[in-house]
Amino acid sequence: MWWASGSLQAAAPTAATTATAALAAVAPAPYRLRIVGGLGRISQYTRQEEPFWSKELPRLTGGRYLPEIVPFDRAGVPGTEMLRLLQLGVVPFGTALMSSFTAQYPEYTAPDLAGLNPDIATLKTTLAAFRPYLEKALREQHGVEALAVYVYPAQVVFCKKPLRSLADLAGRRVRVSSATQADFVGALGAVPVLTGFAQIVPSLTTGNTECAITGTMSGNTLGLQTLTSHLHTLPVTWGLAVFGANQAAWAALPEELRVLLRRELPRLEAAIWAESERETADGIACNRGAPSCVGGGKGAMVVVPLSAQDDRKRQEILASTVLPRWVQRCGARCAKVWNQTIGPTRGLMVDPDK
Repeated sequence: MWWASGSLQAAAPTAATTATAALAAVAPAPYRLRIVGGLGRISQYTRQEEPFWSKELPRLTGGRYLPEIVPFDRAGVPGTEMLRLLQLGVVPFGTALMSSFTAQYPEYTAPDLAGLNPDIATLKTTLAAFRPYLEKALREQHGVEALAVYVYPAQVVFCKKPLRSLADLAGRRVRVSSATQADFVGALGAVPVLTGFAQIVPSLTTGNTECAITGTMSGNTLGLQTLTSHLHTLPVTWGLAVFGANQAAWAALPEELRVLLRRELPRLEAAIWAESERETADGIACNRGAPSCVGGGKGAMVVVPLSAQDDRKRQEILASTVLPRWVQRCGARCAKVWNQTIGPTRGLMVDPDK
């Protein structure tokens, strides 16, 4: 497959003429890196990730390094297998959705539990508390060097019927994409329905679901601004992804390239976070039909802001339902990780014996 042919290779120089051969002897052929990126067709990939590797890095290095990148959903790489493939070196450099770790390594999903981060500033604080553990664990347990952490736009609630507050979700069938989202809406009295992204529209159309949790702009791309009438702005979750390298592949890179990537990848990460924040706001603007809408189709949805009452409910559900059930599924190691990382920052500790 495209992604399985090696992490680093030298392009073969041509020798059509003596002059060309002489030039090749003076100027080494460029190195070609193979990168498996994040989700294709998402702005974080098309506007930031792909241009960084295909244009910016060659520019910064005068063409000495020529990366090739493809999104993982087009590379034949199952998202749930990315961490293992990075560990094996089959994928030398790749982006893994942290939600895909849920089954085997649920402790890595701690920074994005449902209801934990009501805004992107809080998410940054949460990740900062967790990141040292994440980087150490990936390095020591999986042989993966974590080089950047990306974020996708806020996942919010779209509904077909009027919605004044989170309490109005009681009794409604709500599309969710994860166990932690299911815990959150279930605590509100709603009925969580685990549904794939591609099935959101058919599910809403047939009446199997009445509401759906998805990204502000990805929902717009699906046309939810015409299928639903109300949007609640609380980010139930976000969506984190880690860009990592197999340690052997990382060590095999020329030192100058490792130094350059250590400097430039934090800039790419910052740009992706800014893009996520911008797209979250633009998705809301487009769904309600605001003049400031830039990237989507204009709707006429009623936007329900996060009220003080809803925020109190969010915190209550996080403490009483989402966090305990996450620990229950994961076990004592999750409780320990939480209490050593995010818990003290948020003033929310858990009892490992419960």
